[in-house]
Amino acid sequence: MEKKISKKTLKKSFLHWFFFNGCSQQAESMLGMAFGQSMAPVIEELYETKEEKSEALKRHITLYNSESQVGSIVNGVVCGLEEANANHASSPELISSVKVALIGPSSAIGDSLWVATIIPILLTIALSLSQTSENMSWLGAALYMVVYPVGTFMLSWYLFKLGYRSGLEGMQTFMSDGKLDKLTKAMTVLGLIVVGALTASFVNMVMPIQIVRDVFDATQGIVLKDQVIFNADAMLNNIFPKILPLGLTLSVYYLYTKKKWSPLKLMGLILVIAAGLTALGYATGFYA
Repeated sequence: MEKKISKKTLKKSFLHWFFFNGCSQQAESMLGMAFGQSMAPVIEELYETKEEKSEALKRHITLYNSESQVGSIVNGVVCGLEEANANHASSPELISSVKVALIGPSSAIGDSLWVATIIPILLTIALSLSQTSENMSWLGAALYMVVYPVGTFMLSWYLFKLGYRSGLEGMQTFMSDGKLDKLTKAMTVLGLIVVGALTASFVNMVMPIQIVRDVFDATQGIVLKDQVIFNADAMLNNIFPKILPLGLTLSVYYLYTKKKWSPLKLMGLILVIAAGLTALGYATGFYA
């Protein structure tokens, strides 16, 4: 009689992965223990002897890493392969090879689609809502707290079922016809657009250099006090809007990617520069 994974076991396997994929991250096997925990209900249902179950669990606690949300499609594919293996239509070697082969694609798509695109868009909406009104500042945080886990769950569950239904052949077709590269490039471009919008909207940097003079108004015959006759920040924004936030962002990006500075070191540098310039402003009477 052909063995089949029940719907209950599939849900249990997915829930194990969804809620515990980040609980076992360590240098030795990365997400390997979490993957093994996800496969445990499936293995328990498909295999009968203790030796078969032990062998199956051992091949799923080896080194494994992926983007967790989109990576759930790999769990679905492996569930299908374990089902085929239990019916002597696959092999342990093929299952292990498929897991390793899908690490790259699932990570690339996941990082581009979820980490670099969906999350920044959701954060942008939430931050914008929080800034609309002081009385409604909680709305953005509440929206994020609801939409993020629910959206994550729906996406991961859909991809898990897709992986189980399509199996290895579906993934091979997806990777071989060029759709993977197109999707990855599209998500990368979209992610860069979103990051650019975030930079312009939420990174703030000004150049508070002004020339202020008393000006005689000949038409009225009076002296106008403290008139701004030159504003460096306004001049720069007229030439290139938001050029200072862009320059700051590119500088941080350069230090992070090219010079391998840590985020903590970058934040320390920005804090020191801000404190130094602020002190200079008070010392020269600019902020008096």
